[in-house]
Amino acid sequence: MTDDAIRTRGLTKRYGTFAAVDHVDLDVPAGTVFGLLGPNGAGKTTIIKLLTGLSDITEGEATVAGYDVRRDPMHVKKYVGWVAAEVILDDDLSAWENLWLQAQLQRLDDWKGRAETLLRYFDLTDRSRDKVSTFSTGMRKKLEIALALLHQPKVIFMDEPTIGLDPGTRQMLWELIQGVHREFGITVLLTTHYIEEADALCDNVAIIDHGKIVAFGTPDELKEKEKADVIEIETSRPVDEARLRAIPGVLEVRSQGRAWMIRVTSAEAVLPQVLDSVHEEGIRSINVQKPSLETVFLKLTGRRIGSDAGEAVDFRKFYAQMRRARS
Repeated sequence: MTDDAIRTRGLTKRYGTFAAVDHVDLDVPAGTVFGLLGPNGAGKTTIIKLLTGLSDITEGEATVAGYDVRRDPMHVKKYVGWVAAEVILDDDLSAWENLWLQAQLQRLDDWKGRAETLLRYFDLTDRSRDKVSTFSTGMRKKLEIALALLHQPKVIFMDEPTIGLDPGTRQMLWELIQGVHREFGITVLLTTHYIEEADALCDNVAIIDHGKIVAFGTPDELKEKEKADVIEIETSRPVDEARLRAIPGVLEVRSQGRAWMIRVTSAEAVLPQVLDSVHEEGIRSINVQKPSLETVFLKLTGRRIGSDAGEAVDFRKFYAQMRRARS
């Protein structure tokens, strides 16, 4: 047995020649909140499907709650819960009836006391006989987590749990996830493309891009690796890139059209010279970022994870195309 609630070695999922998950190694200690951070299409949901036995592993090994996913998938399913990104509730049933249905699917006999405890914990007791169709988004999320906890799992997977939520509901769910982790001592693996979510909730974070883990550590450890500040500028007219690169303190320049990402040793020291260099081209917008998970991701992949569900901008690919076009 291992102290890790989740452990993978060389975990791989291929569809033909395409590797959706590419030799991923993970160690998730029991009783922690672990984040898989990456853009849409990075392989996050596929990893959850592999770890829960919902998709076959092409290559590699994985254990969850002490059980081998390939050899003993039924035991894995017995000890895990899953809160999917999409709604899994039956709107025509009450909260209690949804819990009853979940108990039947899990073949639970002594479940009513547990259901009542969960309803109290999530402050849903007074609405337990009401149809879910009358529930607010926050109440629905609470009930979804209650369903996932009904069979007392050791590990709970949360796939993009706050996607599409308004800021207030998202903050409520963050507090709820932290509370569930403390109250029930459950290992939580959540996937997200929200930088601030991983930073706020996770003990450890793995950054994933194109199916590969490109960085791992605590949020603070990852931010400590990125010493540079980032200046982002959008101009009305093209900028002489060589002029930007010649500024003392500029470490790297990446571009997409008239948007420029400039990594610098110190934004305070370099920004005045950058502004002087591009002011004739017309500055439309400017943004300065101190080291963060966002800047770590930019440095590692050349792409930004958007604050919404939109596609991340691939600066590295675009820059390579620009270089080929110039040659």
